[in-house]
Amino acid sequence: MALIKHNLIPRGELRKLWLSAVVVLILFRTAAAGEEFRSVSFVNDVVPVLTKAGCNAGVCHAKAGGGQNGFQLSLLGFEFQDDYEHLVKEGRGRRLFPAAPERSLLLMKAAGKMPHGGGVRLQTESEGYTLLLNWIRQGVAYDGDTAPQLTSIEVQPNRGTLMRNAAQQLKAIAKYADGSERDVTGFALFESNDKSMADVADGGLVQISDIPGKVAIMVRYQGRVAVFNASVPLGAPVDSVPASKNFVDDFVFGNLKEIGVPPSPVCDDATFLRRVSLDISGRLPTDEEATAFLTSQDADKRDQVIDRLLRSPEYADYFANKWTAMLKNRRDDASDMTSNFAFYAWVRDSLLANKSYDQLVRELLAATGTVIANPPVAWYKRVKEPKQQLEDVAQLFLGVRMQCAQCHHHPFERWSQDDYYSFSAFFTQVGRKPSATRGEDLIFHKRGVAGAANIKTGLTLKPAALGDAIPAIAPDEDPRLKLADWMSSPENPFFAKALVNRYWKHFFRRGLIEPEDDIRDTNPPTNPELLGALEHHFHASGFDLKELVRVITRSNAYQLSSVPNQYNVADQQNYSRYYPRRLQAEVMLDAIDDLTGAQTDFPNLPTGTRAIALPDNSYNNASPFLKVFGRPENESVCECERVQSSSLAQSLHLMNAGDIKAKLATGSGRADRLSKSEQPTDQKIRELYMVAVAREPRADEWKVALDYLAEPRIDAAGNPIDPQKANTENFQDLIWALINTKEFLFNH
Repeated sequence: MALIKHNLIPRGELRKLWLSAVVVLILFRTAAAGEEFRSVSFVNDVVPVLTKAGCNAGVCHAKAGGGQNGFQLSLLGFEFQDDYEHLVKEGRGRRLFPAAPERSLLLMKAAGKMPHGGGVRLQTESEGYTLLLNWIRQGVAYDGDTAPQLTSIEVQPNRGTLMRNAAQQLKAIAKYADGSERDVTGFALFESNDKSMADVADGGLVQISDIPGKVAIMVRYQGRVAVFNASVPLGAPVDSVPASKNFVDDFVFGNLKEIGVPPSPVCDDATFLRRVSLDISGRLPTDEEATAFLTSQDADKRDQVIDRLLRSPEYADYFANKWTAMLKNRRDDASDMTSNFAFYAWVRDSLLANKSYDQLVRELLAATGTVIANPPVAWYKRVKEPKQQLEDVAQLFLGVRMQCAQCHHHPFERWSQDDYYSFSAFFTQVGRKPSATRGEDLIFHKRGVAGAANIKTGLTLKPAALGDAIPAIAPDEDPRLKLADWMSSPENPFFAKALVNRYWKHFFRRGLIEPEDDIRDTNPPTNPELLGALEHHFHASGFDLKELVRVITRSNAYQLSSVPNQYNVADQQNYSRYYPRRLQAEVMLDAIDDLTGAQTDFPNLPTGTRAIALPDNSYNNASPFLKVFGRPENESVCECERVQSSSLAQSLHLMNAGDIKAKLATGSGRADRLSKSEQPTDQKIRELYMVAVAREPRADEWKVALDYLAEPRIDAAGNPIDPQKANTENFQDLIWALINTKEFLFNH
């Protein structure tokens, strides 16, 4: 004021100073309150907040069929323009109140100040709430055409070695096309690929458990993903490992040394014989086979057994059962019988002849003609639409799940809607018309330019294979042949990898990538070097399926004992021991038949047909056992359709079901035969154990069995039962007891 009094500052200048001071004060207060002065981007600020809060999740306002309570958002915020329209213009503009931003329904419901079915999604003091509030204050601007485009996301650190029970804070950095970067840790989504090994909080804090191995954390932000890979060593001394028999052992045992997890020793001969017989041929070894193997002194006898099993018809039966289930060989009506039988026989004969995998897939994908002349066309009877065909082919043969990309960008991968429809274009020229065989179509290639329309953009897309360009396809060329060429190409990053990972899981219970048909950058393998070596070996062998089985089962890694040591008891992914698993429904039914000496009859099939050789799903209804123990209905390409978990119904069935009792009491069965045999009792007990578990009884088992068989039986009135009948019932009880042991019910 003194300056004004002495005329040192003109009054006009004083007004400018006053206004400047007010502006500075407002900016200072605004910055302190949450940086309202910064322009809030709808694309790069608002949408990530909604995604982080779960508002545009499939169970909330991005729910198919209209969202939630009339409010629709695009799934995971991939459609910016649509989301802006829904937020700002729909509902007569009642969701946002620029005149009183705090009273906006969007904020009131998200903060729990009004009833909201989704509960509280944003705290009023959170950064996300402040960004939404400031965006509304600034006039709810849309910047979809001008906002810097997100090009990538980086996680820091991207890998590390963490001790058990340690913690690691991750940072997510978004990078934009204009060269700018932003820390978006608070708005990124974090997910562990194995929550038993590591959990991660919303803010990116990773908490490691006490289980050693490899674990990955996926970081997702606005359709971009990054992965943090952690190695969690146990740190135990690995003084020695079994001898390395091939490259499988090199990589498995090398990894175990790196993380400090000592492996279990190699299993004994009896365990190996039973394990490999079940895994390759789906059946128990016979008494004669077990006796010959256990008494043999040949140093190569294990390799010889593997080769013998691979030459056996049971190998083809067992793996045909596996493949026809995934290829949806199901019977919906009586007319399916011809095609189902023909298709199963084609798969089985191809496996028995060891047809190369790429050739088998080529014959399936490019099949033309009728079922009678060319059985692979039966697949097109079950899988009729190009969308269904592309999804099944991608998941089954490439390990890529494309279903999400039909409607939006894949949330965990790089696949877009264009990728989805350009892949489906390979199948748009598949034609069909009735054939001379009732209920069967003639499949043919319709000449013309192949293409598929993206249902959202309307653009017609040419055939393209998951990011790889395909040479021009002439109108008279079948696009499916070009697809088959691409699949078997050495540059294909999916085809061989998907198959070796699927077969690895068959023999080890857990895939190197899990689930086995979900191969993506955000779901890395637990042993990438081993997976790469298997992939290379499979391709170099000419896609030889038997050679793949041979190299896996000959390894000492496969032949490890299932009995854990003090260090590897918690290991579930490093293959430091064999992981036991329950026998599949068909295998278990055949095993029970083998042990009881009974036989299950199936309609329209020759007497003596084993359950592993059933051609389709229709026999599930004929056998309550198969239904209870989870034989699939062949409705999906996912092996998860097969139920491998145990249940009370299964236990009760084994203990008391009528079909089990009938098998035990069959007149020509093993119990009846042994009870009448003149063999020494100890030889009879030995036979039961050799068939059931491929070994002789231990001393305590001998004693219990001998004592039980010697016990007299009495009826309800206390009178002795006929000795022959009593002897038969005793053998029935002994067989029943063996059936209900874990050693019998599990492959170990």
